[in-house]
Amino acid sequence: GLLFTSDPAIAVNDFVLLEDDKGLQLADNLVPVLRQEVLDATPEVAKLLDELSAKLTQEALTDLNKQVTVDQSDPADVARAWLATLGLATGSAGSGKEVTVGSTNFYEQEILGELYAQVLEANGFTVERKFQLGNREIVFPALESGEIDVLAEYAATALEFVNGGAGEATTDAAATTAKLRERLQPKGLTALEPAPATDQNGFVVTRATADEYGISKLSDLAAPAP
Repeated sequence: GLLFTSDPAIAVNDFVLLEDDKGLQLADNLVPVLRQEVLDATPEVAKLLDELSAKLTQEALTDLNKQVTVDQSDPADVARAWLATLGLATGSAGSGKEVTVGSTNFYEQEILGELYAQVLEANGFTVERKFQLGNREIVFPALESGEIDVLAEYAATALEFVNGGAGEATTDAAATTAKLRERLQPKGLTALEPAPATDQNGFVVTRATADEYGISKLSDLAAPAP
């Protein structure tokens, strides 16, 4: 079946998300986008959010989404509990500094916004939350104007939004993020490092099917096919 790669249905039904070894999907890895002015004034933000992104696996994101949408847990509580398991550093690097974290208008975005906000707060930043603002046509002007300072984005989709659909996104997360960074620069914005986790189209099979045929990636589907 076809689902978004962070769809909570994957966790609920114990589906196996197949590795896209055929390169069918563009790299919509999660990536923090923020105002360059904020990064210049508080470079600690990059270190903290990059450390968080490195821990955000596909399985972790899917489970966070499940806890909020299926288990009906509060996004702030879910974020707090998961962060507690990571052992990320805390400190006072952001003491006296203010950051506004924004999000677009769906549940995953609020979870990611909470993760960013709580990591920054744990390191001394005063954080204002402006979640569920709307779509990209709303949040990008908010970033450029300074209404918000940072939000979670999806590398390939953000790049194609910013470049007007020029077709520059690829299946390579690092290359796509680098191009996104380049396209954001004239807007006074930048992108940090991408997370392993994505939110893009993905192919899934049942656990029983995966076990029976030894399927873990798309190319494996050729073997059991008639």
